[in-house]
Amino acid sequence: MDIDTFWEVIDTARAGTAEAGESFDEVLVRQLADRPRQEILEYAERFDELHDALYRWDVWAAAYLIGGGCSDDSFIDFRAGVIALGREWYQRVATDPDSLAAYPDVIQGADVRDRSEVLFYEDVSYAASGAFERITGNADAFYKAWHSFRGADESDNVVDMGKDFDFDDDNEMSRRLPRLAALFLGTNP
Repeated sequence: MDIDTFWEVIDTARAGTAEAGESFDEVLVRQLADRPRQEILEYAERFDELHDALYRWDVWAAAYLIGGGCSDDSFIDFRAGVIALGREWYQRVATDPDSLAAYPDVIQGADVRDRSEVLFYEDVSYAASGAFERITGNADAFYKAWHSFRGADESDNVVDMGKDFDFDDDNEMSRRLPRLAALFLGTNP
């Protein structure tokens, strides 16, 4: 599955969410389950590539501000949530995580005491496995197929996350993410 097809799948699921009255992840699983197994595996491969590309300190800092903190697991969910926003927002975030200060749910979330749900979308990470389970009735079918599909290429690649910095240092956060810091820390951009 090429990258354009991947984003078409995401966009179609986003559009189908409003029509079906279902959550995005439910529509995505249903949509993937209508595809051949090979395409589901290719979707998962593209998802992982895009997900991994957001594994950076600056993106994590944005998640930290938006979520009022962000553990390792929460950061996985946040990156899945960014992918669920679609290609345009994904590219904005990949280029400039501070651009999330313009996303409506983030703006609204700045006024809410419990912000943990804004953009943190765990179930999106499991869409491919959910589609396999729907097709086969076997919860482990995806992982067996994934291992066969990826083969020896399933190595743990070292990712360059950029330079680490202190997320609890308001001055540093304001310098690196001025618009998000203005929203969540009350600083001037």
